[in-house]
This record gives sequence, C-alpha cells and structure tokens, in this order.
Amino acid sequence: MVKSLNLNLFLYQKSAIYLIVFFGFTLIAFWSSYFSILGQDMSFYVHFHGIFMTLWCLMLIAQAVLIRVKKYRIHTGVGKASYLIFPILILSTILLIHATVRKSPEVNLDTYLSLALMLNATVVLAIIYGLGIYFQKDRFTHARYMVCTIFPLFTPITDRIIFNYIPGLVELAPKLEGIPIVPFFGYLLADFLVIGLALWDWKTHRRKDVFLIVLLLLLIYHVSLFTFYKIPAWQEFSAWFYGLALT
Repeated sequence: MVKSLNLNLFLYQKSAIYLIVFFGFTLIAFWSSYFSILGQDMSFYVHFHGIFMTLWCLMLIAQAVLIRVKKYRIHTGVGKASYLIFPILILSTILLIHATVRKSPEVNLDTYLSLALMLNATVVLAIIYGLGIYFQKDRFTHARYMVCTIFPLFTPITDRIIFNYIPGLVELAPKLEGIPIVPFFGYLLADFLVIGLALWDWKTHRRKDVFLIVLLLLLIYHVSLFTFYKIPAWQEFSAWFYGLALT
C-alpha cells in the first residue's frame, strides 16, 4: 500500500512511471491542437514553446529513469543541460503568453485573468526549479522539488481535456464576471496531490518542508486567478506587459 511505502524509495523507483503518465496526458490534451498538426503552419511562439516544454517533460522522465538504473554521472550531465534548457523554456513561455494576450485588441478582464493564470504559473515553476537546483546536493530534497515542477503545469492539460472530452464540467466551474474558471479543476487536482504527498512525507520521514512549501506556492498562484484582476496594481502591470514590444 502507498501509505506504508517509503517515499524516498518511491521517488527513486517509481517516479518515472508517473512522469510518463503525466506526459501521456499532455499528449492527449495537446494532440489535436499541436502534436497531430506539427507539419502544418503554426505560430512561431506556439512551436518554440511546444518544443521546449516537450523537451522539459522528456528530460524529467529521463532523469527519473537514470536515477532508477543508477546512471548517476549521466543524470548529473543531463541536469547541467537543464541550466540552458530551463531558461529557454521560461523565455518561450513568456513570449507565448505575450502573444496570447496581444490577440485581444485592448487590455480587459480577459487580459488580467490570462496573465494571472499563465504568468503566475511560470513564476511558480521557476521558483520550484530554482529550489530544486539550490538543493541539488541533497538528493532527496532535490528529487522532491524536481518532481513538483509538474504541478504548475496542470491547467493547460486539464483545461484542454475538459473542453475536448468532458465539456459538462465547464458549467460546474466557478464563475468570475460570468466567465467559467475551468482551471479550478486543475488547481484542485494539483492541490490534493501535493497535500497527499505532504501527508505521506510526514508519515514516512517526518518531513514537513518541500511539499508544504510547494503547496503554499500553488495556493498563492491559485488564489491570484480569483483575486488579482480586482487589484489596480495588477491591472497596471497587465497593461504594461501587454504594451511591451515582445511579440
């Protein structure tokens, strides 16, 4: 049973399986809008981001597999490659966010919500990765943080799966100004999983650091979608970001 399994052992022996499952859901979510139409014309920003996000997911899987088969030297080399890959991923994400919000002819409520949804997720992703690198010499703490980099990425996947395959959930989502906030379901799933990991970590290792920190970061990010759009400073920031000559 999961409750009796050592979490450190799980991270080293089983995490690759769950990262593969996560990537499988990514393929399902983005199949019709990206992976199945790779040969067709698409926005440079979409393709730029798609390449590096796919590379990041594959890198996470590779790292977990390398640890499982005890190829530590190769694992270290791939980890060093992330010093280049991850910043490019963040850059590609920011450019895609900018190109997305600029599709609107003016700054409006959708701009405020879109930036809270996408840009704040990117900030949380960067913080979690940064913590993982900071603790890279503490292998178990490092592993926890690197696995947690998937949680800020849930909503792009869950949103598309819901809209494409479970549209009935859209009407059940909470609404802001009449707009259904479908990311709520992805937020809920991520929070429950992290809470479960935090409880598991406390039960098996008496640790209350990594997963609680990640949970706090996620909750701040999640709350931002439902609250920031009302804050004048966020509205001003959104207008500033919208006006940048990035894309």
